[in-house]
Amino acid sequence: MIVQERQLRDFTYRIFQSIGCPDADAALAADVLLSADLRGIDSHGVARLSGYVRLWENNRLNPTPHIRIVHETPTTATVDGDGGLGLVVAPYAMNLAIEKARQYGSGWVAIRHSNHFGIAAYHALKAVEQEMIGYAMTNASPLVAPTFSSERLLGTNPMCYAFPAGAYPPVVVDMATSAAANGKLEIAQRMNVPIPEGWALTPDGKATTDPNAVTAGGALLPLGSEYGRGSHKGFGLSATVDILSGVLSGANYGPWVPPFVAYLQPVADQPGKGIGHFVGAMRVDGFRPVADFKAHMDQWISRFKNAQRINEEQGVIIPGEPEYRATQHRKEHGIPLVDAVWENLQVLAVKLGVEGIADET
Repeated sequence: MIVQERQLRDFTYRIFQSIGCPDADAALAADVLLSADLRGIDSHGVARLSGYVRLWENNRLNPTPHIRIVHETPTTATVDGDGGLGLVVAPYAMNLAIEKARQYGSGWVAIRHSNHFGIAAYHALKAVEQEMIGYAMTNASPLVAPTFSSERLLGTNPMCYAFPAGAYPPVVVDMATSAAANGKLEIAQRMNVPIPEGWALTPDGKATTDPNAVTAGGALLPLGSEYGRGSHKGFGLSATVDILSGVLSGANYGPWVPPFVAYLQPVADQPGKGIGHFVGAMRVDGFRPVADFKAHMDQWISRFKNAQRINEEQGVIIPGEPEYRATQHRKEHGIPLVDAVWENLQVLAVKLGVEGIADET
């Protein structure tokens, strides 16, 4: 099923409106989700829409949050999201970080009491639009086992850096700190295909290619897969995200981070509030003239793209390049939805009394 961006955006907007989000928030939330689908990150786009609705149905999501600053210095702040959509709370925090950077050279904002915030790249790229370097990360539901353990204590905990360039698109390093994002397992489940070995463990700590392993009580592995392949480095990166997003902000962290899926309840005696994020912006001209930086970024990109190839058919891929190409293609040709996602959206439309997406194929 191929759906045009405008049609999918309008539908997503109406869904968020139907659960009580103000018009501006519904439009912003839809923009964040559509950015994932356009960039080819199908696991974090409209496939997640029903998950937000289920959180709202279980009174775990506030559609009309009072987002506020609870601690602040000239260059830093902590924001309380009042249980709102991370799709709305995180952009508020990034705008604050950008404003601080505009005045003082850099801005850093920790966020607590939020929910799933979509793709990290969306938030980091907001800084790039202002000739800044953007930074965004979030902790997440505990699905990842630390090195030498089978216990789920960390989330996939993505982090993103985004750098402006000149003639080339921005360089965007957007990645989970687990061996794979949980959304990739969900895609494998929908397609009924095995996952690569090194992504997940069974509940008793054995390697598996079963895409249902985590759902059955197993765990994802950290980036690097196993200790001999560097999983301790992935564990370290994930720990960094968790500490900045959760411990620093006053959100939950480690095994206490609330699950995104509504059928699992948050654990008792949580040490913080909701899910945590951390975003930042740095003015390029705080270090050197923007034009000089962009010229050297272009040279950096060009040199890597012209690196000696192992296989003549495959050149070096610059971080963010596949997503940029996907966006150009999908804006023109539409966004593909697998049958399971298409059917889920139609069920969601009926449940909330929203006009469904027309089948134009």
